[in-house]
Amino acid sequence: MPIDAIRTFNRFELKYIVNKRDVDRMRDEIAAYMVRDPYAAEDGRYTLTSLYYDTPGRDCFWAKLDGLRFRRKLRIRHYERQAALTADVPVFVEIKQRVDRVTQKRRAVLTYADAVALCDDWTIPDHEPRDEAVVHEAYSLVVRHNLEPACITTYQREPWMGGDYDPGLRLTIDYDLRYRTHDLALDSKHRGRHMFPVHHAVLEIKANDRVPYWLTHLVARNNLQLARMSKYCASLEVAGYGQSDHQSRSVLVAH
Repeated sequence: MPIDAIRTFNRFELKYIVNKRDVDRMRDEIAAYMVRDPYAAEDGRYTLTSLYYDTPGRDCFWAKLDGLRFRRKLRIRHYERQAALTADVPVFVEIKQRVDRVTQKRRAVLTYADAVALCDDWTIPDHEPRDEAVVHEAYSLVVRHNLEPACITTYQREPWMGGDYDPGLRLTIDYDLRYRTHDLALDSKHRGRHMFPVHHAVLEIKANDRVPYWLTHLVARNNLQLARMSKYCASLEVAGYGQSDHQSRSVLVAH
């Protein structure tokens, strides 16, 4: 991803857990209305790895399961390339916030070393002036809530972008979703465990204001069921976190 990428945006996000064979059937119709993300590799995908932070009591996890209308979480996100992740490679420090049905994301671009210094060592690193607000908000979150590394997720993403008539529309399909709750360094080569069965993928629609008719029709015609889940919370549930207290409040959707 380019380091001059958009830093702040609000949008609606709709997630569906789908079978890979259903994705293959829908891809031609998606391609008729959308274009591939130019930053994807030749196969149309890139790898995303995210390190999530939470309180020692995992308050961000419980906020999602309890359905709080306002919630925030902090993560460091790396769009992987062939080269290894080193201290000077740019990554995103992101604050993802949910207010009712609207998802708000704010992010700053830092080197990997500076991102770790900010989120793990509670040290404000040098940064661009335009990232001032996000860097200080992240610092405030980690200090005020004693945030610590909690989980890493990694997956292959097939990204699509809206055409001339839907410039704010994005559609992503995530495959081979994995997680780990140990060895929490982004530069680790540990692949982790599967978050979902290998034949499942997560299709996500991201829109600024409306979802076009052709896409709502595609969802309905293929009987896609909305999944109110987060990859972070799904990972912790698969890992067994909180099952003894909240067996009936699973964020995973049977499919």
